[in-house]
Amino acid sequence: QVQLVESGGGLVQPGGSLRLSCAASGTIFSFAVMGWYRQAPGKQRELVATITKSGRTNYADSVKGRFTISSDNAKNTVILEMNSLKVEDTAVYYCNYKYVSDIWGKGTLVTVSS
Repeated sequence: QVQLVESGGGLVQPGGSLRLSCAASGTIFSFAVMGWYRQAPGKQRELVATITKSGRTNYADSVKGRFTISSDNAKNTVILEMNSLKVEDTAVYYCNYKYVSDIWGKGTLVTVSS
């Protein structure tokens, strides 16, 4: 069973940057896709970015050019670099592991506010 542990959330001013990290433990399959989703208050959970083992990435239009997802396969870690943060980026960010089914981390809160 895969377990995910997120870290790196916090409070940042608009225009600032944050780095989220997700460490995966357990049996990680080569064809799994890992990524980040977020859920703002009163809204549905939405895709932020995903990455495959081969390094293929996918981003939500709202974060393209501002966020970068990367992975360290040797450490089973996925990183989300968030720049030029906006108030509307405020949400709980969840790490996701997708292989046959979805596994979620507990989430980390990102608050963008002046």
